[in-house]
Amino acid sequence: MARASRWGVPVLGFGVFAIGTCEFVLAGVLPELSASLGVTVAQAGQVVTVFALTAAVLAPVLATVSATWPRRRVLLLATLVYLVGNIGTAVSPSFALVLLTQALAAAGAGLFVPTAAVTASAMVPPDRQGRAIAAVTTGFTAATALGAPIGTALGGLMDWRATMWFVVALAVLGMIGVRALVPASVNAPAPAGLRERLAPLRDRRVLVVLSTTLLSFTAVYIPYTYISAVFAGATGGDGVRLAVLMFTLGVIGTAGNLFAGRLADKIGGRGVVGLALVWLTVSLLVMPLTTESFVLAIGMIVLYGFAAFAITTPQQHRLVTLEPAAASVLVSLNAAILYLAISLSGVVGGVGIDVVGATNLSLVAAGIAVAALALSELGHRFTARRSPAPVATSTPTEQTSA
Repeated sequence: MARASRWGVPVLGFGVFAIGTCEFVLAGVLPELSASLGVTVAQAGQVVTVFALTAAVLAPVLATVSATWPRRRVLLLATLVYLVGNIGTAVSPSFALVLLTQALAAAGAGLFVPTAAVTASAMVPPDRQGRAIAAVTTGFTAATALGAPIGTALGGLMDWRATMWFVVALAVLGMIGVRALVPASVNAPAPAGLRERLAPLRDRRVLVVLSTTLLSFTAVYIPYTYISAVFAGATGGDGVRLAVLMFTLGVIGTAGNLFAGRLADKIGGRGVVGLALVWLTVSLLVMPLTTESFVLAIGMIVLYGFAAFAITTPQQHRLVTLEPAAASVLVSLNAAILYLAISLSGVVGGVGIDVVGATNLSLVAAGIAVAALALSELGHRFTARRSPAPVATSTPTEQTSA
């Protein structure tokens, strides 16, 4: 188990990186996808919606079905399903088949991510479980910073199918790593029934915090999902320039997430989320003024990215500290909500492009961010009524997700 705890957790993080790369890179190849398959960019954006919505809906169901199976078997099966779906996407001759195969890939992703987090926490001592979960879910941040830009550059230099084969190659490496370094038998107990998994939703505090996550990340991912259209003037349709924007976003987002985790230890998760949402709102309001210049676009990505990903850690920390004993279940629910937010960003963003245009799309996101801020403060009031005195917790704040 010592070998597993040393290498098993990082390889699970790499698996999440591989899966997150597919999810996030789709936003970078929408122009190539739309041109190749004869659909508009707004229509092509629905591939993000289908992927994320499928993962959100199926994640708790598939986790329940596989609850009694060995964890490594579940991880390998999830990766296999994900692989088959993305291979199918790479060779699909029509947009309808792209949507179908991405739904299949999403089923594997929705099963892999929460299983990886729970498995990682079971492979280490109790005092390192939070860090293990953080190491695994940080794979999403790495996917944003590295995987998506590399895949986007490939799509710009070659075509979107090359990007999908890149995603397939990452998943193959992840599958080999899981097979070699994750023990065949991991004691990772989890609720066996779907009702148990959804039980935290009966807590009004949990429901409001998750709803805040939903609105916050819908606002965050609207400009991200359609980043190629929003900054088309700045990039001139150049895939490499777009990849630079996405890489900058990923790096700055990682820094913002780490900074927010430390700040949350000092002023609390509610304060950090509030500041980040105000910052995000202002960035989204200013964004239309920066979409025609590549230099201004880089500056805007820095401002927007830092605020956007600064929400992740303190928001998850607020959620987990409501019920530390149910941390693994709450992490799973949070992952599903994030997928749902990404799916909503595809729908709302697609409609927004048709109504206000790609340049002004961030203004729609700004309105949603304001609603998230109001809901965040409402959630704080609920929490204060239930827990008037602060409760100490050892749950680390350095837990991240999509």
